[in-house]
Order: sequence, then structure tokens, then C-alpha cells
Amino acid sequence: MAEAVLFITSRNYSSWSLRGWLLCRIAGLPFHAESISPDDPRVKEELLMRASSIRYPALVHGDVKVWDTLGMAEYLNEAFPAAHMLPEERQARALCRSISGEMHSGFSALRSSLPMNIRARRPGFRIWTGPRGDIAAVNAIWEDCIARSGGPFLFGAAPCIADAMFAPVVSRYVTYDVAMQGACRTFADAVLGWDAMQDWMRDAEAEPEEIAELDIEF
Repeated sequence: MAEAVLFITSRNYSSWSLRGWLLCRIAGLPFHAESISPDDPRVKEELLMRASSIRYPALVHGDVKVWDTLGMAEYLNEAFPAAHMLPEERQARALCRSISGEMHSGFSALRSSLPMNIRARRPGFRIWTGPRGDIAAVNAIWEDCIARSGGPFLFGAAPCIADAMFAPVVSRYVTYDVAMQGACRTFADAVLGWDAMQDWMRDAEAEPEEIAELDIEF
């Protein structure tokens, strides 16, 4: 079988592409990433959160094409069971799926007010009421999971699907100077030190494209 291809958009701006990348790395899938130009109007609509559906990242693995990060997560979990992309215990698996789905479809105020921008730093960024509520809810999820598992990742010593889903939020917290302590700091440090995340951030720093609407000074 030919090496798999993961089609992504921007490393700097696309939280969905980051999730797809991390999922493939957790699975141990041999793959290479191909970037779709942010100049493509459909891609730009997705990055600016104006698209009604998200078509990237998309994974081509042999005769299988799968997109949407939850679809990719379930496919990779089935294709690579030895990777243990979901926790072994049934209750933990249910929780992992639930919080991954919640991240996939929720926290819209956080998404829109604090878009991912790995290269940027906004010290003292003013966070409005809507995203503050989302941040509190995300932090509560992290604290609960770390209390249950012992960390440093959400379900124990190794990253799983939920960690890939929440990793872009860690990046947003760094960009927008969101305070982290306790279990949240433990999780953030684990994500930021994760080899796959380090590789992605390095490439994001080197990415040449800039999107003016996402690089404005708030």
C-alpha cells in the first residue's frame, strides 16, 4: 500500500488540520502531509469559520478517503488497534468520546474570539464574557480528566484521541495569554512537549502564508 496522504490547510491557523496531524501521529500511520493553498476560497472560508462544513483535513489511505476529524479518529482507531487511541476501560472510553465530540461541535465563543495563530502572542489579551465561559468549561474537563487518570495527558501517560482534539486549545491559551495552573498547566505542558506537537509548531513558524483577517491586532 502506498504511503498515506494527509491533506491539510494552514499549519499556523488551522486547528482542524492540527487535529488530523496529531491523530495520524498517535496511530503510528506512515503518511506525508500535502498543503492546500489558503488562497483557495473554500479553504479561506473554513479558516475564517464561515464555511458550513469542514472538508480538510482529509486523509487518503489506500482506497479509503476520510475527512472530518472525528471520522478520521474512528477510522484510525479501527485500522490501528495497537495504537490504543481510545482508553482501555469502558467508562473512560465513553468519556473520551464524549469530550472529543463536545470539542468538535462546541465552544463556539472560544473558537471565534481566540482563533488559532501559533506564531502570534497577545499578552494581556482581553477575554470577553462568552469565551470566558467556554474557557471555564474546557478547564473543568481537563481538571476532571487529569484527576481521574493522573495525567499528564487527559487519559494517562500517553496521548489519545481527546488530546488531539484539545491540543489546539492549548495553543490558543498560549497565544492569548490565558492563565493556566494546576491540572490545566500539567496538561498544557504535556501537549507542548509532545514530539508531534513540537514538529507541527516548528513547521507553523516557518509557514510563509499570512491571512490578514487572522493576523489583525485585536
